[in-house]
Amino acid sequence: MSCAIRVEGLQKSYAGRAVLKGLTFTVEQGEIFALLGVNGAGKTTALECIEGLRRQDGGSAVVWGKAGIQLQSASLPAHIRPMEAVALFAKWNGTKPDAAMLDALGIGGMKKTQYGALSTGQKRRLHLALALTGRPDVVFLDEPTAGLDVEGRVALHAQIRALQAQGKTIVLASHDMAEVESLCSRIGILNRGELVFLGTVTELTAHIGSRYLVCVRTAQGEERFEADDVGEALLPLLEAYKRCGVAILDVTVGRGTLEQHFMDIAKEDV
Repeated sequence: MSCAIRVEGLQKSYAGRAVLKGLTFTVEQGEIFALLGVNGAGKTTALECIEGLRRQDGGSAVVWGKAGIQLQSASLPAHIRPMEAVALFAKWNGTKPDAAMLDALGIGGMKKTQYGALSTGQKRRLHLALALTGRPDVVFLDEPTAGLDVEGRVALHAQIRALQAQGKTIVLASHDMAEVESLCSRIGILNRGELVFLGTVTELTAHIGSRYLVCVRTAQGEERFEADDVGEALLPLLEAYKRCGVAILDVTVGRGTLEQHFMDIAKEDV
C-alpha cells in the first residue's frame, strides 16, 4: 500500500506548554486509523495540524490527495435546509451530490427541516455528508458518532466501511472503544503529547498483556474484578464469597476490552 499521511516530528505549544512533542507516524492508503487519547492528550491539536487547520511549531504533516473533514464541533446558518447545504458544498467542490451516500445517511428524510431544528444526531449526519460531498481521498472524523442514535450509528459505520472499500483512507478520533475495535486497522495512543503506542488492537493486547474481567452477581449487586490469570484468580474468589456466606447468583468471565487496555496505557507516565 502507498502512504496517505506522513507525520514527522510534529510539535505544537501553547503559551510555552508543549502539547505535541515530536509525533511521527504514517497512515497507509485505504486504512482506517484511530488516534486516541484522554482529554488533554493532544489528539485534537494533532488532527487540526494534520488537516491544515492549525499551524504546527515544528515538524511536518503531509496528506496525499483531497481531504474531507468532519469537525467535532461545527455549525451552519440556522435557516439553511440540509439539501441546500449539500448543493452549496457540491458547487464549491465542483462535484454532484452522491444520492446513494445521502440516502444511506438519511439526509433526504430531513430535507424540509431547517438546520436549527435538527437534532444533534441529524446535524452530525449532515456534517459527515458535507465532508464527503467533495469526494475526498482522505476523510478525517472527530467523534463521528457522538449524539447519534442506534440507527444513525449503524448507517455511519456502514458508510465508513463503504468508503474503505472504495480505497478511501479514514482517520478518526473517538471515545467509543467498541467502535474503534470494530472499524480500525490500527490505532495510535497519545499521552501528554507523545505517541505511546502504535499498532493493531491485537498488538496492543500483546503489549499490555492479556486481561480478564470477572463479574460476580449476588443479591447485593454486581462486583467486577480484573485478573491476569483467570485460572488462578477464580477459585480463591469464589471461596472468599463462600466463607462470607454470600450466595452467588451468576459469574461471567470475559477477555479484556480495548477500553481497559487503552486506559492502562493512556494514563501511564511518559
